[in-house]
Amino acid sequence: MISGIEGVQVGHWTDAEAATGCTVVLFPEGTVGSGEVRGGAPATRDVALLEPTRMVDRLDAVVLSGGSAFGLAACTGVMDELERSGVGFETSAGRVPIVVGMSLFDLGVGDGAVRPTAAEGAFAAQAADDGAVSTGRVGAGTGATLGKWRGPESATPGGLGAAIVRSGEVEVMALIAVNASGDIDDGATVAAVVAGDFVQPDVTPFVENTTIGVIVTNATLSKLECHLVAQTGHDGFGRALVPAHTQGDGDAVVCASTGVVDGDVALVRNLALVATERAIRSIAAM
Repeated sequence: MISGIEGVQVGHWTDAEAATGCTVVLFPEGTVGSGEVRGGAPATRDVALLEPTRMVDRLDAVVLSGGSAFGLAACTGVMDELERSGVGFETSAGRVPIVVGMSLFDLGVGDGAVRPTAAEGAFAAQAADDGAVSTGRVGAGTGATLGKWRGPESATPGGLGAAIVRSGEVEVMALIAVNASGDIDDGATVAAVVAGDFVQPDVTPFVENTTIGVIVTNATLSKLECHLVAQTGHDGFGRALVPAHTQGDGDAVVCASTGVVDGDVALVRNLALVATERAIRSIAAM
């Protein structure tokens, strides 16, 4: 477990037997966000809304889920909970909660017929609090695996990793569900490439992957600056995973700014790079 960012609440729904789950991150009023998708096989909901050119700049919640695209249904339950609380973007017909979803593929790990639905999303939202953030084989990381670029028989357990770093009053937390095609980099692959000994695995590309996450900072950032931080989060993927952003990964990162303290975007990007890499690498120590 790690401590979180003040005002940010995290909750999980976990089905250890079916090897799936979802993680909900709820943000305080006034949170701004943006994000970016890389890799060839994404499963997302309303990430396009976060592009800097789009009108809405608020962000009420992020849902990380297993269940592949089926798991995006968890977002509906979170929206329902937020609507009941009067949270959302103001329209003439009432408030519309801004909930962004990202899902990973875990259907082949446990019981593929069990996926997060609206009910499980609502459960995780109700369970969310601002206490210590649970990590490991919980929530969206329950059925996550690694190392499948060498073939499915080479898969090892992934999970939900987290890290928080600080500089003065500025805090940056990364919460990453690591379900990568690649391995957590231990230097062996790079060494083989440098030595001229690397051989690309002769396997059919394994598409049942995807690493997803959210970076949260208490620094005040614009929507465009959040987009830049999300890009830097992907740099953290590249530092921690080999290979990263494959055609079989749907890697996606969202950055959220709660705007509590002043903070330079360059500083936040450097902190986000370290937090993301540490969050991913923490899986290897679990």
